[in-house]
Amino acid sequence: MIDLPIINNKKPQREPRPSWLRVKLPIGEDYKRVRNLVDQYNLHTICQSGNCPNMGECWGAGTATFMILGNVCTRSCSFCAVKTGRPPEYDEDEPRRVAEAIHLMQVKHAVITSVNRDELKDRGAEIWHQTVKQVKELSPSTTIETLIPDVRANWTALERMISAGQEVVSHNMETVEELYRKVRPQGKYKRSLEELKRIKEFGKRTKTGFMVGLGETEDQVFRILDDLREVNCDVVTIGQYLQPTKMHLEVAEFVHPDQFNKYKEEGLKRGFDFVESGPLVRSSYHAERHL
Repeated sequence: MIDLPIINNKKPQREPRPSWLRVKLPIGEDYKRVRNLVDQYNLHTICQSGNCPNMGECWGAGTATFMILGNVCTRSCSFCAVKTGRPPEYDEDEPRRVAEAIHLMQVKHAVITSVNRDELKDRGAEIWHQTVKQVKELSPSTTIETLIPDVRANWTALERMISAGQEVVSHNMETVEELYRKVRPQGKYKRSLEELKRIKEFGKRTKTGFMVGLGETEDQVFRILDDLREVNCDVVTIGQYLQPTKMHLEVAEFVHPDQFNKYKEEGLKRGFDFVESGPLVRSSYHAERHL
């Protein structure tokens, strides 16, 4: 009788989330009020579409990050929970609805973002411009941060996108250069740096964010910080990547809070005005502090 080897086809179990990644559940009257306004005005938020872990905290505080130009993205980034595919026709009335919702919420600092609309000649720049303009007209005391997509080097569209009076313009790098093909296959590292450079030259306060825990090294993180200072970026946010679904990239590492503190110290040493670094940090988390 021959003893056959025992084959274990079971996948190794993924490491459970550590204690420092606990989030608050979305509860409370303020959360319900924001949810009702979002539903009433038929709006999209990156909080929902992106499965943000801070939704309960932010909505409970009466703030939200609005997502314009629909909730279907033309990109297929392997980290992002936003739907990908062929977007429907955009809604020209969306700027009015966003402005009215922000006014009713009495938001002091509004964050507005969007999906990528690569199929549009102007990348959605006119809707961007009208949204910021109408928010300013209805709520002149509200400061605005726009988290804009990659315009694929359409610099004319970029200028229209950022010329309506917003105080801060953010464009996320998302990851270190060495992981772009895996994490952001339709993006280009150098092109995103160039976009941030041009935003700064236009006279705006610039901001970006990227994730760790995707397999990057400490030296690679230091290099992206150096590259961002080369284009005079003012603010950087660093957060832990969390796998939104089984179809997305798995987490390579849960980075310890002490390492996030080190990245913050290194960023401040390099001259950033503000560095937000922590496991649950996202690009629009506590955005009012960066102004």
